[in-house]
Amino acid sequence: MADMGSFREAVTAWAAGGTGDPARELATELGVRAAVLLEGPSDVAAVSALAASRGRNLAAEGVCVLSMGGAMSVGRFAHILGPPGLGLRLTGLCDEAEARYYARGLERAGAAHEGFFVCAADLEDELIRALGVGRVEELVREEGDLRALQTFLHQPAQQGRTSQQQFRRFLGTKKGRKIRYGHVLVEALEPDRVPAPLDDLLAGL
Repeated sequence: MADMGSFREAVTAWAAGGTGDPARELATELGVRAAVLLEGPSDVAAVSALAASRGRNLAAEGVCVLSMGGAMSVGRFAHILGPPGLGLRLTGLCDEAEARYYARGLERAGAAHEGFFVCAADLEDELIRALGVGRVEELVREEGDLRALQTFLHQPAQQGRTSQQQFRRFLGTKKGRKIRYGHVLVEALEPDRVPAPLDDLLAGL
């Protein structure tokens, strides 16, 4: 049975050089109206967690949330999902350092820039700032990662960095950790502490 996961797979295959026919057929069948373009799976986890916390089923609303596998792919995905391709409404998040790639890719695809929201460093940085490092440390303890964190903080490379920078780097030191904490950090947010880029993204869908 076709679902949004099938559509994501078809889009990813199309972006990798395959045919666009399966994606076109699924977009029609599923009533896909918008695509949220994100750099990686941890961003997908965060967006999905916030939507769930607000009682929203984005797939049922015709919204496809997908990981592009990096900012450099935005032009390719904007081309196949935006005006030259499926004609979907495009939105998403990007890191501050990658904003120029997004601007260039969206412009070449004839897609609007307004639906894209920039994170100060990246989404993890926004979430850590919103929660505070003390609360993030509590969550790390609750997740059973405190010993790993303490070992990490004693590394020479971490000396001289701020606690914010250290926690942000820690989340990326083990495969799958950023994805897991994408859920954990968002679920721990108070409703009025959701970072503006993430809040604005969901509000606009």
